[in-house]
Amino acid sequence: MTAEVSFGRLDDEDYPAYTMGRAAEMIGTNPGFLRAIGDARLITPLRSEGGHRRYSRFQLRVAARVRELVDQGTAIDTACRIVALQDQLEEALARNAQLRTHTQHPAS
Repeated sequence: MTAEVSFGRLDDEDYPAYTMGRAAEMIGTNPGFLRAIGDARLITPLRSEGGHRRYSRFQLRVAARVRELVDQGTAIDTACRIVALQDQLEEALARNAQLRTHTQHPAS
């Protein structure tokens, strides 16, 4: 892999750049918390060649949202479901807006 390709990945929010320990440290939790989120299938970390979990910045943002809910007293599986539903709602609203724009201004 060239240096140019490697540096290009630094801006990729989906690139799995963080080990489990570093990821947990970054969001102020422990590795067990990240495993629990993975068990709930909210995020699926990639695996290194050695089988170690690796997390992207996008996944860390999702995990941080779950952590906020857990810190407020929400059970971790419930927090995962809330975050998943919030994301689904956001996607549906965006799609709905896109369809509304398309039907109001059809291509000629």
